[in-house]
Amino acid sequence: MQNRHKIIRRPKIVVVGGGTGLSVMLRGLKEKPLDITAIVTVADDGGSSGVLRNELQIPPPGDIRNVIMALADAEPLLTEVLQYRFSSGTGLAGHSLGNLMLAAMTDIAGDFVTGVRELSKVLAVRGRVLPAAGRAIVLKAEMTDGTVVVGESMIPKAGKKIKRVFVEPDNVEPLPEAIEAIEQADAILIGPGSLYTSIIPNLLVPKLAKAIVESTAVKLFVCNVMTQPGETDGYSVSDHLKAVQDHIGHKLFDYVLVNDGEISPEVAEKYAEMGSTQVGLDIDEINRLGYEIISDRLVLYRTFLRHDAERLSHHIYKLVENWMLRKR
Repeated sequence: MQNRHKIIRRPKIVVVGGGTGLSVMLRGLKEKPLDITAIVTVADDGGSSGVLRNELQIPPPGDIRNVIMALADAEPLLTEVLQYRFSSGTGLAGHSLGNLMLAAMTDIAGDFVTGVRELSKVLAVRGRVLPAAGRAIVLKAEMTDGTVVVGESMIPKAGKKIKRVFVEPDNVEPLPEAIEAIEQADAILIGPGSLYTSIIPNLLVPKLAKAIVESTAVKLFVCNVMTQPGETDGYSVSDHLKAVQDHIGHKLFDYVLVNDGEISPEVAEKYAEMGSTQVGLDIDEINRLGYEIISDRLVLYRTFLRHDAERLSHHIYKLVENWMLRKR
């Protein structure tokens, strides 16, 4: 007789986002018995990604590269080489080798999506990595003073409060594989990452947002530990949740995972000098909005503050496992 307390297959989890926070979390999740699909933003227009996007007319590879590296079973040295960023050389300075490999693979394979798939095979990626759309999108922000800022990399630099963000084209089509993954998912996980420039842009792909809203999967939001200058200055956890809800018109999540660990005064001071403070944990307001809270000390400090990938992935896996057992 089967043990009723064990799930009988790997839960299918779809992770949506972009940026460093997503990659950190995925390094923890790939160690769990999960079937992972990562859907990654294609709105980046800064740095190496922006140059390759403009010169080669491909979606920006940077966030995709980071996610591939996070999920890869490659040797550490190979990962280090692919993350290597050239510091000199005409035309090479600023580019990471992984970005150039993705650009090359796109040319060889004939399109960006196939290029991502083939590089994932080469690096023995645990799971699937999909761009949110097969083409780059332009992110724009309307500020509270009525001005409009164009470009993902320019929005945090504007020094103004964001009212809303939107994408062009506004009818961009998601990948069919991304929609299929959402429809089959047991869990959908959004965040952590830059709220307005990494997380919400994915939800502005109309059919992608609709599929998430209609999904019967358990939906989780992993909130950032620190505010981001120029994006979420002074934000609490509930402010992050309200921003997502305002943009898609629906309450999206069942659970929100938050850090309740204190940050040392020395580290807080270091971040304050960069204009960043700890995201306020306003539990009463989160509860009033109808979200269930999972809180723990989810932060580590080495050179930078990062989510504790092992502890965070433990909470996510247990929550998904319990959700599936309840559904049986």
